[in-house]
Amino acid sequence: MSMIERVWEKAKRNVRRIALPEGEEPRTVQAAARVRDEGLAKPILLGYRSAIEVVAEHCGVNIEGIEIVDPRDDPKSEAYAAALYQLRKAKGMTPEEAARLTADPMYHGMLMVKLGDADGLVSGAVHTTGDMLRPALQIIKTRPGISIVSSSFLMNCPNPNLGEDGLLVYADCVVVPNPTAEELAQIAVSAADTARVLCGIEEPRVALLSFSTKGSAKHEMVDKVRKATELAHAMAPDLLLDGELQLDAALVPEVAATKAKGSPVAGRANVLIFPDLQAGNIGYKLTQRIGNAECYAVLQGLAKPCNDLSRGCSVQDIVNTIALTAVQAGND
Repeated sequence: MSMIERVWEKAKRNVRRIALPEGEEPRTVQAAARVRDEGLAKPILLGYRSAIEVVAEHCGVNIEGIEIVDPRDDPKSEAYAAALYQLRKAKGMTPEEAARLTADPMYHGMLMVKLGDADGLVSGAVHTTGDMLRPALQIIKTRPGISIVSSSFLMNCPNPNLGEDGLLVYADCVVVPNPTAEELAQIAVSAADTARVLCGIEEPRVALLSFSTKGSAKHEMVDKVRKATELAHAMAPDLLLDGELQLDAALVPEVAATKAKGSPVAGRANVLIFPDLQAGNIGYKLTQRIGNAECYAVLQGLAKPCNDLSRGCSVQDIVNTIALTAVQAGND
């Protein structure tokens, strides 16, 4: 059974309500129908009912039984606007502005998640990452002990000798351009949690990557990774974690035996933490394109799960992201 098949099975065992703010978008409507049919989650399409019905008819999709919420006439809008005002009044938000924003499907969906009317949210077929992250940080906020949102990429590699029977978690690959040592430590701890929850990896083994292994090179960039390793150890003393490690020392036992003797992680890492976004983005794309790995992305660090899609996503990408979000929600 592949990683995504295991995610589907987990989602089916604990069905969650997932808000879809892009409810009038054709791929999203098709994905919602598939999710309903597969029993992966209870999708909630946000938008004009009449527009959603037209899209469904055009796509040949039956949306019977799928919940539709129109933010413009939702009976809960007044309560949502009041909640948003309370959250943001210290930042200068007025009740009128809160009411206006609550009519926006993205803000409405975030408020549904915040107030427990949905368990998670998926968007990005139309909106940018910033469009989604802005209200997420304003409304959902970050988890206790975590101050930043980051990403993990679940890489299902054809080589079973890598990571956990071919499964590796990469972080951060799309959100934080140049994390500080403190932020890198948080990314490492968050990625280990993602490995446990979504990948079923009972023992995450986290390697903080660099172009140096255990002092083989001296540079301020290496110092940052070394400091992040110390901070991550302090945050999660029981987590198997080591750094700084070069990629081959992290993954290849023979190299680890030479470069990092005695490391609890070297040679068998299953979670890889990249020092910055350039390295992480290049690394996941190399693994995907040259290594023929299947790739699934999630956000981490938010108090409740909200996930972002690529605007070039397929219907299947949306279905899988909804399933991943549902599993994240089931772990809260």
